[in-house]
Amino acid sequence: MEMRRLGRTDMKVTAISFGALPIQRCSMDEAGPVLHAALDAGINFFDTARAYTDSEAKIGRYISSRRKEYYLADKSMARTKAGILKDIDISLGNMKTDTIDLYQIHNIKEQKDLDAVLAPDGALEGLKAAQAAGKIRFIGVTGHSIPLLIQALRTNEFSTVQVPFNCIETGALEELFPLADSLDIGKIAMKPLGGGQITKTELALRFILAHNVVAIPGMDEVKHIEENLAPAKHFRPLTAVEQRELAEEAKTIGSNFCRRCGYCMPCAVNIDIPTTFIYHLQYVRYGMTDAIPQRYASLPAKASACIECGVCESRCPYDLPIRERMKKVAADLG
Repeated sequence: MEMRRLGRTDMKVTAISFGALPIQRCSMDEAGPVLHAALDAGINFFDTARAYTDSEAKIGRYISSRRKEYYLADKSMARTKAGILKDIDISLGNMKTDTIDLYQIHNIKEQKDLDAVLAPDGALEGLKAAQAAGKIRFIGVTGHSIPLLIQALRTNEFSTVQVPFNCIETGALEELFPLADSLDIGKIAMKPLGGGQITKTELALRFILAHNVVAIPGMDEVKHIEENLAPAKHFRPLTAVEQRELAEEAKTIGSNFCRRCGYCMPCAVNIDIPTTFIYHLQYVRYGMTDAIPQRYASLPAKASACIECGVCESRCPYDLPIRERMKKVAADLG
């Protein structure tokens, strides 16, 4: 598989690498075969986060013995020096390693986040201290707000940037990616399949591969590894017909959709928000009018239980109108 240089880190990583967010949905026993299959297939870059519940522990349990075979990326929502140093130590322990290759500021959502990170005793100061101590090698930043990421890169403090990039979300091409290139900052594409919403996997990943980025699609089944790596093994640029086909799906999905990142969780009344939205999408868009009501009925908490507290909306990196959507789901499915 093609290797790509991750900017000034000089790490040569697989063009299609491993996004670990979904393995938190695996049981501990289920995660092992997925992680080993990814390594066996040649993937050498794994991206996880403190916020991904037990994904760090699964990496530590199953592939820490193969640590020389892969680069490890992690991230923390901490905004202070003390907070991120604590998180780094937890990450190191969970993943049974002495060094994390890339540690990233996770989800710069608002100006106050970036200000706090860059302030005295902020998270950046902590990352530099961890770097000097040999606990981490490189420092990166992630987020969904392109203007804030541009601000962050202009400080020249970060070696990588991670941002949503797919056939629907292409805003990074206009200024963020050119700026990163000019500063030799590595580019990591999260949500290359729109959190699973984009069904034309091969076309979507070939679209990504045509750009000088590293994609980290989420994988929680062994079959996902083969599906995601296939376009990278025999890469072909999209034909005009395929471009139109992919554009049509992007138009159908639109830009205002749930990416199943799970940042909205937990819900105060235990609604599984991402699953609820996926079921509703399948019901209204894909015509699954027989199967979905049965699956929806099995959920322990329904959309109708929403108390409209709004906490989920404050967490959502895409500012989705979750409460209004819950009303629609409740009207259609109960």
